[in-house]
Amino acid sequence: MAHEITIPSVGESITSATIGTWHKAEGEYVQAGEVILTIETDKISTEIETPKAGALILLAAEGDELDIGAVVAKIDESAAAPEGAAPAEEPAAASSEPAPAAAPAAAAPADVKVTPVAAKIAQEKGVDLANVSGSGAGGKITKADVLGASSQPASAAPAPAAEPAPAAAEAKRETRKKFTPLRKKIANHLVNAQHEAAILTTFNEVDMTNIMALRKRSQDKFVDKHGVKLGFMSFFIKAVVDGLEAVPGINARIEGDEIVEQHYYDIGVAVGTDKGLIVPVVRDCEQKSFAQIEKDIIDYAGKAREGKVQLSDLQGGVFTITNGGIYGSLLSTPILNPPQSGILGMHSIQQRPVAVNGEVVIRPMMYLALSYDHRLVDGKEAVTFLVRVKECLEDPERMLVGA
Repeated sequence: MAHEITIPSVGESITSATIGTWHKAEGEYVQAGEVILTIETDKISTEIETPKAGALILLAAEGDELDIGAVVAKIDESAAAPEGAAPAEEPAAASSEPAPAAAPAAAAPADVKVTPVAAKIAQEKGVDLANVSGSGAGGKITKADVLGASSQPASAAPAPAAEPAPAAAEAKRETRKKFTPLRKKIANHLVNAQHEAAILTTFNEVDMTNIMALRKRSQDKFVDKHGVKLGFMSFFIKAVVDGLEAVPGINARIEGDEIVEQHYYDIGVAVGTDKGLIVPVVRDCEQKSFAQIEKDIIDYAGKAREGKVQLSDLQGGVFTITNGGIYGSLLSTPILNPPQSGILGMHSIQQRPVAVNGEVVIRPMMYLALSYDHRLVDGKEAVTFLVRVKECLEDPERMLVGA
């Protein structure tokens, strides 16, 4: 009997998906609950687990684009489990000399990800999972990883001298690969934003002295009380909410010949992943505390690393914040995230000389960049918004007390 594995529905607007990575090989025996495949759409990546145990029969290759509901693999439930995949039913035949007992495997550290079958084989073969590198999704240790580790000798002889490297002329000088659906979607999204909106950027700079001092004073108590660190992003989100409340014209979007003004504050935070940029949305930021915003951001970051961000996490934002400073960017002009009308760019904090009360002093400064849709937002509104954000960041206690 063969159980069919199909492309699941991952959102109402998504009609197809691409085979991203097969985590199991053709004919390999898989256990129920193991991740066998990652599929990619133009918005998110999703891991697919098998509900049945058996031999895997692949019906699609990596890179194939298939409709939702298409059969991509089958699980042959009649296949016999290989030796070591399940507890033996009968004891092994006795030999003239007792076999040496296998060393017990050390328990895997709490942060090690491992499939159930890999953990079982590691226990049987005395493999320390802490010393095994995972090749599965998100670094998860698979059965093949454990079997490969168990087949290596405990102490290897010195490696022979390396062969001379092949001539440079023989080296591969180019690699071609298809756009992933997510990368293609990002590319089209950015080009459309440039074509459809009248994007203009205004700049300012903010003195981060008071925020940095406040974080230093409050960090230990904040962590003890809430279990998370007080980062910069919660301050920026709260400052953006204050700015949107002061200049509601930026909290709007264009639909056809109508202007839709939004009265809620769901702020998108751009997150870079190895598959591209995604913008999960922190909901109802005007109602949330700094601690809850920090927890939401940490949760999204973890989901992004594991490829588990859902389509619903990316929808409905009214404004976006992007932080190029974490990569060392000093200044940039961010591109709008349609249909939003504004995006704020954060940048590196640098110690720079500035004039304060007629004296030149060294302060931690950050450039801010606000890109906006000039069809909807006038320059006066944009500058007013950015100055309001600057004032909130330079006097952060006013946000804490709601002033």
